[in-house]
Amino acid sequence: MAIDKVQLFSIPVSDQDRARDFYVGVLGLELVADTQMGPDMRWVMVSPAGAQTAMTLVTWFPTMPPGSLKGIVLETGDLDGDVTRFRAAGVDIPGGIEAAPWGRFVQFNDPDGNGIVLQASAGS
Repeated sequence: MAIDKVQLFSIPVSDQDRARDFYVGVLGLELVADTQMGPDMRWVMVSPAGAQTAMTLVTWFPTMPPGSLKGIVLETGDLDGDVTRFRAAGVDIPGGIEAAPWGRFVQFNDPDGNGIVLQASAGS
């Protein structure tokens, strides 16, 4: 038996509505699910269009406080356009676009402080 994909990972947030609005409305991800799972648990899942891996926006893991996740790496084919669009939506992108051997990237945080890297591979 072999592991053949990453299905999902959890992003700790303080307010699922605010996080959903950011990941869907600002970043442009698709809302895959938004389902009440019980009186104190809601399953909110987002994903890039066509991706095999999704992200759940969670509030229920006591060992994962909101803003504690760093290194969420997202890929784009239009880094310049996305940076312009995100800034217009109020996203603080300190430092601007940086270059690295693998491509160009920016770093910013979601509303809770979870760290996101948006990158465009070399040649894109």
